[in-house]
Amino acid sequence: MKKLFILLMFFTTTAQAQDFLIFNKRYVESEDRWVAFEKDSSNSLMYGFIYIDPQAGLTLNYEGSFTISPNGTFVPKKMDSVGFKVRLQPNNILVAFIPENKFEELKIQAVPEWLKSYKTDTASAERLFRWGYMYNGWNECTKALTFLERAKNIKPQLDGLLTEIAFSYNCLEQYDKAIPVLKEALKTKPADAYSYKELIYAYINSGQLHKAAESCEKAIEVCIDRSYNGENCFNLLGAYYKKKDKANFKLWLPATKKWLEGNKNLLDSVQAMEEDLAK
Repeated sequence: MKKLFILLMFFTTTAQAQDFLIFNKRYVESEDRWVAFEKDSSNSLMYGFIYIDPQAGLTLNYEGSFTISPNGTFVPKKMDSVGFKVRLQPNNILVAFIPENKFEELKIQAVPEWLKSYKTDTASAERLFRWGYMYNGWNECTKALTFLERAKNIKPQLDGLLTEIAFSYNCLEQYDKAIPVLKEALKTKPADAYSYKELIYAYINSGQLHKAAESCEKAIEVCIDRSYNGENCFNLLGAYYKKKDKANFKLWLPATKKWLEGNKNLLDSVQAMEEDLAK
């Protein structure tokens, strides 16, 4: 009976220790935070500090691993050498914030000394633009706008800024805001393929298919960068398909097939739409 009591005490204490860590945070929510990863096969938890590198974007400075003792103490196993850095990509991995009352046990500072070198240029338009671009890439478009709009207040003519702001609006389905911003961007760079891509997307999703078709034609005519032509035509064709607009579908079918040449998956989708409308 005594052994059973000790065993129950062990599991209860360990469970309480685990309560310190709640694995419910995405990387993009963890800027400037100490985080822990779920246990590995050796019952250890990796940990490190997540921050933004101006060039690489969201980055993990990996520090080592730790275990949790029966009494709830975090027992670190530091790396022999300086922590290495890992560029973080969008995924579904969740991490836990390490509580401040555990910093001393892990022998870490709340704000690492080395972080200062990454905080020397936090207010320039260029830095704010890079932050906004990164958050758009993580689909955190509301947060991206907070940085991009600050950048616009400082340097409204910054190359690519208006289009990135419009990307945020499109991401948030605020197409009525994206369209005028993209028109303004195209005044400065009238042959910018990326701006046309976002404009066509905004027109399609706001139901303005005539304007989307005009913009698609213009993009094909003036843009040296043709990498978006297939995507633009496919999106427009798909919109006509959804509306069962057979006339305009047939009109854009040859161009779509031309610019999607070599893309089997999308061409298969085009064929499926074509066969369905032919019924």
